Amino acid sequence: MDGRDRQVLMNGADIIVDHLVKQKVPYLFGLCGHGITGFMDAAFKAQNRIRTISTHHEQTAGHMADAYFKVRGEPVATFTSCGPGSANIVMAMAAAMMDSSAFLAITGNVPTGQFNRGPFQETGRHFQGDFPSVVRPYVKRSFQPTRADMVPLAITQAWDLLTSGRPGPVNLDVPLNVFVEEASVGGGGTATPVINGTPGNPKALSAALDVLLAARQPVIIAGQGVLLGKASEALVAFAERTRIPVVTSPNGKGAIPDRHELAFGAIGRNGAYAANDATRNADVILAIGFSFDDRATSAWLDGYTLSVPPSRLIQIDIDPSEIGRNYPAEFGILGDAKASLDLLAEMAEGRIGGGRDSLASWLGRLEKGRAVWREYQSGLAESDQMPLRPERLMRALSRAVPEDAVVASDVGVHHNWIIQLMDTLRPRHLIHSWGFAAMGFATSGILGAKLAAPDRPCVAVVGDGSFLMTPHAMATAVEYEIPVVWVVWNNHGYGSIRDIQHGMFGGRELATAFEIQRSGESYSPDFAMMAKSFGVPSHRVTHADEVEDAIGTAIKANRPYLVEVPVDRDIRPIGTGSWDLPPLPPPEPNFLKALAARGLSL
Repeated sequence: MDGRDRQVLMNGADIIVDHLVKQKVPYLFGLCGHGITGFMDAAFKAQNRIRTISTHHEQTAGHMADAYFKVRGEPVATFTSCGPGSANIVMAMAAAMMDSSAFLAITGNVPTGQFNRGPFQETGRHFQGDFPSVVRPYVKRSFQPTRADMVPLAITQAWDLLTSGRPGPVNLDVPLNVFVEEASVGGGGTATPVINGTPGNPKALSAALDVLLAARQPVIIAGQGVLLGKASEALVAFAERTRIPVVTSPNGKGAIPDRHELAFGAIGRNGAYAANDATRNADVILAIGFSFDDRATSAWLDGYTLSVPPSRLIQIDIDPSEIGRNYPAEFGILGDAKASLDLLAEMAEGRIGGGRDSLASWLGRLEKGRAVWREYQSGLAESDQMPLRPERLMRALSRAVPEDAVVASDVGVHHNWIIQLMDTLRPRHLIHSWGFAAMGFATSGILGAKLAAPDRPCVAVVGDGSFLMTPHAMATAVEYEIPVVWVVWNNHGYGSIRDIQHGMFGGRELATAFEIQRSGESYSPDFAMMAKSFGVPSHRVTHADEVEDAIGTAIKANRPYLVEVPVDRDIRPIGTGSWDLPPLPPPEPNFLKALAARGLSL
């Protein structure tokens, strides 16, 4: 008998952990509970091969796994118990699913012998042990092996599904007895196949390229698919060869360095002026790995960010469900981003003559828009008022945070400022929760980012509202000595929703400002003191001229550190696009009016 075919007895939990070890998974993030104890015992036995990080809330474990994948491009696994334990990780699973981020969520369930008897923390009144129905919208698939001999196939299929095609989280839901019961398994192990990226149909790409090269005002929109497909270098090479300007979706920031001469920023509701100017006036658009979501397109309102038609759309995506979903694509091409861009660049080599002088006027227009945008923002960033102007804090972050850092943005009005003003210089320089916008993502996820990139500074920019969602992440950082920095953007409330109340409901605000109800006085916890109670050094900024030094000191400390910065809540991001919440009227862009008020012009 071939040694590779030798059968051995293993329990279900050991089978799962052994598979993860063979896939070189370095970490398990999770939280204990009676339904997951069988798995935890297997993790205990494998401590020298895979490290377990225990969190203080399951949501933190999921956000850590999400951020780890975003930074490193490799999935890890989480573990949670039945009932509330696994219900608590649903938020993070949903956030990962909407951002095409992959991790394996191993959830414990009640023993199969107790199915349908209403045991402690069983999920389901209509079907027994029914946690898979809870997560169905938020995972690529949920597997529930109900016997130990079903586990090898389930873990193999679950792991391989994580990163095949469009990445996303996968759930492996395992009853308690299946973790501890044994089955015969082959001793040879498994290996995930490597699948090379395949370009789109060459004839379609060739025809689309002819249209693109003939355009007078072309633009490339790079979405997150460029990052997921590791296609950033191919994108820059193609843009430089064709001299076509590039904008990104907010979730695609970093696909091209924001300081590249052909980069004009992110598009959408809070996009840069030149970016929205480029896409709404383009005659031909090449969109790569971009889902055309509402915040990136000004809610599909014609003429704000896009006008398709008359703009002609070439759309390349690895997910067929995205092609033509929100805008009609004249060329809808199913293909890998990198392979398609490489082939387009090769095809373009013999079709471009001269220096592409025909695009000089178009590029000149966009360059002027970019310069005026930067001049406008730079002037506001000079302010030393307290609480700080957001532009001043963004300038401090750009100066204090090293260029090789990972910056994680949490969800809130500060996120809009980061999209608008942060120069993103490489793939995953910035990570955030975009599609589901889960508050707490950066507060917790920055720990996973640091484990994924231990040699890079990792800084989370978090609103006071989002930080209060998962502040227990500080305890995990201290326990496992994970040196991350939290910059708390303190504006005393849920600023983005307060802004909607002021803009769309006549200034009537309720439940969005943090205040003492009887007096109306603004309220805020002492975040610096809170951090110290966790064992985290901290600093509260009291003068504008100390903010850069405070952030720099926090990073150099090389330990968990918190910097609290008071920010003026009544200064809102300037609008170059819009957003729509029907039937409410959409806000009109106000950048040109603000520009005139400052004595600047395009």
